[in-house]
Order: sequence, then C-alpha cells, then structure tokens
Amino acid sequence: MNKVVANAEEAIKDIKDGSTLMLGGFGLCGIPENCIGALVNKEVKNLTCISNNAGVDDFGIGLMLQKRMVKKMISSYVGENAEFERQLLSGELEVELIPQGTLATRCLAAGYGMPAIFTPAGVGTEVAQGKETRVFNGKEYLMEYAFDADFAIVKAWKGDTAGNLIFRMTARNFNPMMAMAGKITIAEVEELVPEGELDPDQIHTPGIYVHRIFQGNNYEKRIEQRTVRKKADA
Repeated sequence: MNKVVANAEEAIKDIKDGSTLMLGGFGLCGIPENCIGALVNKEVKNLTCISNNAGVDDFGIGLMLQKRMVKKMISSYVGENAEFERQLLSGELEVELIPQGTLATRCLAAGYGMPAIFTPAGVGTEVAQGKETRVFNGKEYLMEYAFDADFAIVKAWKGDTAGNLIFRMTARNFNPMMAMAGKITIAEVEELVPEGELDPDQIHTPGIYVHRIFQGNNYEKRIEQRTVRKKADA
C-alpha cells in the first residue's frame, strides 16, 4: 500500500461536505497547518470538527470558521477566537463543549474499538442531561460514546513512508490518539524519511493507523500567547 501523497491537496481531495473531522494539536502547537489551508481553499461546507480548541481568528481552525465551513464544533477550550464566539452567540454554530479528559478518552475509545466510556466528569451537571449514568462501587459515572470521525488529520515532526510517526513535545497531546481514531488518517510531517530510518523505540504512532502521509512545508508554528519579562534595569 502506497501511503505517500504529493501534498495536502491530494491528501484531502475526498473530504466532502458534511464530513466529520478530527484535527490534532494543542492550542496552535502541532496543528495540521497545510491540510487546514487546503480545506480552506477547497471550501468544504457543513463540517463537524473535533479538536481540543478552535484556533484563533486568523490561523488554524479559525480560518475555517471565517469561511463558514464548520457546522458543529466539538472542543474543550475555545477562548481565543472572537469569530467563534460571534457565531456561537448568533446561533450560526453548533457547539459541544467537553471536559478535556473526556475529549481525549473518547478519542482513545474510538481508536481501541470501544463503543463508549464511563467517566465521573460531568455527572450532576448540564453535560449529563439526557445521557445514561451508572453506578460502580457506589460512585455515579456518565456514559459517553466514542467519537465516529470520517477523517483524522494530524501533524507530526517526522514520519516515514510506511506511516510511522514521531511527535515532539506538546504536539504529542492529541495527535497520537486522534491518529488511531479516524476511519481514514491523514498525516502531514515536517520531515518524511524512507521506511526503516526511524528508531522503532522512538515511534509514537505505528504506521498501521495512517492511510496517507506527505511532507508539509512553510510551517508558521505560531505562539498562541507570548509572555515575556521586562528587561531588568542595569
């Protein structure tokens, strides 16, 4: 199976209107910049996006929100995007806010082939309305379904032609578990090497989970919020 494709445009060519996408990354770290750009150019509509966050106004998923490409956003943290807030308050955008641990575990459940999980997070709150709960050892747990995503789109530091991936630092947060969970997983990497060049002990995502891979380019790697100390007086 040849997993290598030429570029982002080829990688996302069969993503259609109404698809459900997982998009890896944490804040603006480790997001699939090239694939997001290709989706924006393609102007796919009515997408359901599962991501830890919604980007910022002019970067990441924020670019998709600007073009009204997203019908529903399933996220944990959305506090850095004014356009997201505007669409939410105006009723243009459906939003499901999920505790971060629940978001991560629902991704893992999908990757492991589990239909659902039980978690104490959200019990007794609005999150639990209309959902099944069960008691285990005297404690109440909320049932949450595993995600059902058509595509998982992730970004790695390095990968090989067999689809094996290595992530760096914070980019390991949601990318590996989302790579396991999509029906089709697309990986963009900063460096693509021949099969066999990666140290097996360093691989975070085995190639069996990855269907398409390409070497990206022109990564901005923005910092979401930059905080610096004032220079001390001499």
